[in-house]
Amino acid sequence: MTQPNILIVATSADTMHNGEPTGIWLEELTTPFYAFVDGGAKVTVASIKGGAIPVDQRSVAAKGDNDASVERYLEDAETQGLVEASAPITAVLDTISAFDAIFLPGGHGTMFDYPQSAELAQLIETFDRAGKVVAAVCHGPAGLVSARTPDGAPLVSGRTIAAFTDSEERAVGLQDAVPFLLETKLRELGATVSTAPDFQAHAVRDGQLVTGQNPASAKMTAALVLEALAERAAA
Repeated sequence: MTQPNILIVATSADTMHNGEPTGIWLEELTTPFYAFVDGGAKVTVASIKGGAIPVDQRSVAAKGDNDASVERYLEDAETQGLVEASAPITAVLDTISAFDAIFLPGGHGTMFDYPQSAELAQLIETFDRAGKVVAAVCHGPAGLVSARTPDGAPLVSGRTIAAFTDSEERAVGLQDAVPFLLETKLRELGATVSTAPDFQAHAVRDGQLVTGQNPASAKMTAALVLEALAERAAA
């Protein structure tokens, strides 16, 4: 199998409507990143604006108290450097053909800049139309809401999606801090939203579209991405 080339695009938003700091949920970047690298993939890290990706500090505990991938990241200066100096999304628009998959990690920051980014919508649409893997976890599917099919329909319409649920948003008390509830928005766009109980790992694959529900789903989502890439390479 040829080495797969995966593009990770993260949020650049660092503040919510209520003024609280936000950003990426670190585990949702580190778990897929290391799963992809350990699986033999080449990974490029980009973000909406480029530069340092804001990290939601609620997703980082003291050393020794984090998810294994976050612990690995905290000892990995090279990968920290990629997160501190991510490429702007505009820099990768002309190199889409080089990538086999795009992955959108979550964090509440995504709710504020993913849906507003015409460049991200363009990337998602191009990957989807080429039959490449499009993947997102937790709030990452916010990056799918503005994408359209060639006939102008919502890209998610008629497709099965997992994402951070309305119930989970209320459980963390941030339902009024975000511009919309993600599960509700996806349903309004015609998606079938597949859910598990709050904060349990859950990921689904609908063809080349792979999505996960919450931080605990990051590992499962990454595994489905690698599975889809292997099948595509073998076809």
